Amino acid sequence: MDALPERGYSLGRAERQRIRSGGFTGPTSGLAPGNVQANLVILPKALANDFLRFAQANPKPCPVLAVSEPGDPSFPSLARELDIRTDLPRYRVWRHGELVEEPTDVNHVWRDDLVSFAIGCSFSFEEALIEDGIEVRHIACGRNVPMYRTSIPCTPAGVFHGPLVVSMRPLKPADAIRAVQITSRFPSVHGAPVHLGMPEQIGIKDIARPDYGDAVPVGADELPVFWACGVTPQAAIAAVKPEFCITHAPGAMLITDLRNTKLAAL
Repeated sequence: MDALPERGYSLGRAERQRIRSGGFTGPTSGLAPGNVQANLVILPKALANDFLRFAQANPKPCPVLAVSEPGDPSFPSLARELDIRTDLPRYRVWRHGELVEEPTDVNHVWRDDLVSFAIGCSFSFEEALIEDGIEVRHIACGRNVPMYRTSIPCTPAGVFHGPLVVSMRPLKPADAIRAVQITSRFPSVHGAPVHLGMPEQIGIKDIARPDYGDAVPVGADELPVFWACGVTPQAAIAAVKPEFCITHAPGAMLITDLRNTKLAAL
């Protein structure tokens, strides 16, 4: 990977320092404009190979941006001066598939055998939608993006399996068509939508009650548009019940120094 850009470094470092000091604990959508954000999965080394295979088998919801060395709390290819243990606004700690706490740092549970995975996040393509004049409803409302478990199964690999999780943005039909064109250019951050309209066809019974994040209004002249979501590994963790793992809290992402333009396909 090319050297990380100074602008990305300064923006990312400022936000990571604010988060590390406890100055910000909310959703990161809209922070460090232009910088790539990432979902986070941290697993014991014994499960890392199976999870990597799961991610490779399900590239839409789990596009891997970087993998750490065991016990190393950094991603040198994504950011300088980054500490995975402190630099997300909120984490989730899981034991045997059960969510046991949502701390603002994970120093107290860190282990030398942990391998971290940074997974592409749809917050990266939201900037491109906004630049094209398309409203991103949860940002306009100051909320976290709504996310839903679906009836679509992921491709299993090793011990990992579970349902696809999607994020939703309501759009007028013309904007939905344009959003498909725009997000298709970002395959490493989920790419094009996986479903448009008719949420019941993918197992979503009530669009007003997301499984993660916050509900947003959907107008009578709008379609709910669904993208594969990086919270999918958390659904797999709930299904597989590993003895221990750490993830980001939904919407509370890792802000990197990498610029979104580096991820756009030509």
